[in-house]
This record gives sequence, structure tokens and C-alpha cells, in this order.
Amino acid sequence: MKVKKIPIRTCVVTKERLDKRSLLRIVRTPNGEVVPDLTGKLNGRGAYIKASEEVLDKAIKSKVLEKHLEVLITDEVYDKIREVIKSNC
Repeated sequence: MKVKKIPIRTCVVTKERLDKRSLLRIVRTPNGEVVPDLTGKLNGRGAYIKASEEVLDKAIKSKVLEKHLEVLITDEVYDKIREVIKSNC
């Protein structure tokens, strides 16, 4: 019986290589909107962050998500991401 391969992704903040399920994907859609992707299948440019509030705080301070997604991210978007992280923990 074949063992199913677990996808590995890298957190853009901590540079840790983790399985995809422990990370949260943030997507810049083709129309320029930034949203958290819970399904992992939204179209657009994506970046993965570790699903913890400490990592999100580091991402806000360093603006690493803005650099990876090449777009300005508002506080409302960061609040939405924080809510998603709280609801998944």
C-alpha cells in the first residue's frame, strides 16, 4: 500500500518547512484583493504563514507579506487573518 505524500511548504516569516495543514495561505487574488485561503485552492499569488498570532505579529512588523504578495495590506485584512487563526486554534 502506498503512503500518501504530505505536502511541505515554507513559512515566509519564520522560514520553517512545515506540512501544509499547519500553515495558513494568504492570497492576492487577480483583482488585487488579499484574503486568507482556507481551501488552499484560490487563484492568485499565495504566501504561507505559520498559523499563530506571534508569527502574524512578526509579519505585520516586518511587512513580509506585503513584499511576497507585492501589494499594500490594510489593517482590516490583518484583523481578518487574526480571526481565522483564532478560530482554527
